[in-house]
Amino acid sequence: MLIVGLTGNIAAGKSMVAQRLAALGATVIDADHLAREAVRPGTRALRRIVDRWGVGVLMPDGTLDRTALREIVFADDVERAALDAIVHPEVALLREEEVGAARARGDRLVVCDIPLLFEVGLEGEMDRVVLVDAPPEVRRERLMRDRGLSASAASAMMAAQMPSQRKRDRAHHLIDNDGTVEELDAKVRALHAELLRAAA
Repeated sequence: MLIVGLTGNIAAGKSMVAQRLAALGATVIDADHLAREAVRPGTRALRRIVDRWGVGVLMPDGTLDRTALREIVFADDVERAALDAIVHPEVALLREEEVGAARARGDRLVVCDIPLLFEVGLEGEMDRVVLVDAPPEVRRERLMRDRGLSASAASAMMAAQMPSQRKRDRAHHLIDNDGTVEELDAKVRALHAELLRAAA
């Protein structure tokens, strides 16, 4: 079984690549989905979040109020690090469970969709790393068009991430998503075939 880390900076098109790989038969494990699972009501992570930041970060139904928590941690590195220390280990455990289940089924290709793969140092746990990238001006335009952000807000969001070039230098495979949907499809099909050969 080949374990592939899929990553990319905001608005590069990583999610589109993940969807296409899943459609081609790859098992895709989505870190964002696992992060939501990790803080469901009754989980250890949610209890620790409430212990630290209080019941004000809960919705009336007992689920996590992500907006309220984001307002606390977004502008404070210490608070964000504290949240990461609670959530990341739980996400890692869930990912290990999913990978174990895939191995038990005999899946050949498992793609772990992890936005912050390099930032949290997970590249060493992957057999291969795929980076989806696009030029900064293309990503900024997508953020403005698709998320309604101002140019300055889009630039600030992009600047908060590790520069793409540092990731390009460390990835095994690159998909430059700066063309048409058809071009992206062709690149993903070629990547999928290459990864299957590596898995074999």
